[in-house]
Formats: sequence, C-alpha cells, structure tokens
Amino acid sequence: MADAWFERYEHLRFERRGRVLTVVMNRPEVKNAANVRMHNELSRVFADAQRDEGSDIVVLTGAGDAFSSGGDIRAMADKIADRTLWNDTVNEARALFYSILDLEKPLIARVNGAATGLGATLAVYADIAIATETAVIGDPHVKVGLVAGDGGALMWPMLIGFQKAKELLLLGDTIGAPEAARLGLITHAVPDAELDARIDDLTGRLLKLPPFALRGTKKAINHTLKSLALATFEYGVSLETQSQLTRDHAEAVAAFVEKRRPVFTGR
Repeated sequence: MADAWFERYEHLRFERRGRVLTVVMNRPEVKNAANVRMHNELSRVFADAQRDEGSDIVVLTGAGDAFSSGGDIRAMADKIADRTLWNDTVNEARALFYSILDLEKPLIARVNGAATGLGATLAVYADIAIATETAVIGDPHVKVGLVAGDGGALMWPMLIGFQKAKELLLLGDTIGAPEAARLGLITHAVPDAELDARIDDLTGRLLKLPPFALRGTKKAINHTLKSLALATFEYGVSLETQSQLTRDHAEAVAAFVEKRRPVFTGR
C-alpha cells in the first residue's frame, strides 16, 4: 500500500522510520482536540494502518506539547445544534475502537503530554502506552454532562480495578502519568527527555521478534477484549448518546464557551 493513502487525511500526519509508522494527531493549536473531521479520520486510520504494507509497528502520538485533549468543545456545540452529526459520531466511535482492537500490528501510544477524554481512551486502548512524567491522564466526560461510555467503561476497570476506575470516572479527575503508571492505567512514565529513546528501544525490540508470533499473541489477547466490547461498549455508547441529548450537556458546553461555571439541573 503506497504512501498515497496519507493524502486522505487533513488532521493526521504520518512519519515512517524503517518498519515503524507513526501517526501524529496534528491540531497542536487546540492540544490535538478532535473536531468533526479529525474524529472521522481517527475512525479510519487504524484500518488503513492494518493494510499498510510498509509497517510492522504503529506509534500514535500528538503534535506539540499534548497527546490529545479529547473532543473539541466547539464540535460538541455543533452536534447540539445539528443532532444528525451525533449519529455519525457514534458510528465513527464504533469503527475507531473496533479497528484498534482489530489492528494486528503492535500499537504504541507515545503520550507526550496531556491525554484527556478521547485522548485518554486512545492511550489506554493502545497495546503499550509510554508517557512523559509531566503528562496528565483523565476522562472528564461527566464534567461536560456526558456518560464516559465509549472507552472508559470498558478499559479502565480492567486495567485498574472497578473501585478506582469508578472514583476517577465519576469525578472526572485527571492524574499525573507516574500515578497512572503505578495504577496500571498506562505502561510507563519516563522523564520527558527520555521519551523518544524509550519508544525507539521498544520498537527496536519488537521489530526483532517473529511477526506471526507477535501478531498472533496480540490477536489472542484482544479476542477477550473484543468479546467484552460487544457488550460493554455498545451499552456504554447508548448511554452516552442519551446523555448528549440532556440539558446538562448543553449547559456544560455553553458554560465552557462563555467562560463561566455551569449550573446543572439534572435534566
């Protein structure tokens, strides 16, 4: 598969280094928050990476000083104004997370800064996530009136246990990368200056292993995750869809845009 497929993307850019393909979320001016176009591109990129003949390892990272701050608040406002956009978002979320689970090549998250909301979900869905010690991780869905249903409800309890996952997801709190690594939410937290060296060391070790054994091991592990996703993910997304229709979500978005504290009414 030629590099021509890179041209179909606007907010993702690509780098090749030997058999390693790096996917860069590229909206640094908004800390790589996903607008409507970028969300659509994320829903397609891992299927394209699976078919890419020039790579055996995929690295996901963000441009600038952030991994990804999640969903773009202004894109949320657009979806409130035009509910049909939410149907696309749900279908794309489904395609995104199943395509990650279907990606046979090892997926490494290079968490170079804040990973929140969708950004946190992408980090925890990766096979291995290495973050800088100054990065923060969190899923603040509830703070914008949304159910944390797309990825948090499945992966967080599996990685760190149900009670701790509930505490973090119910409060929408962020934690530092060292704490996230201690809990097992991500794999490692390293000094900022050492991030690239750790990524290079990891990809180098993986590339020396027999590809069939590597991919088969990942497929065997992900078989369980895919079975769980059929139940948890679909149910969580249905609840998140309902929450998108609430007045509290609209109030959270409006308050963010207007730079004021939201007033929730439970409706």
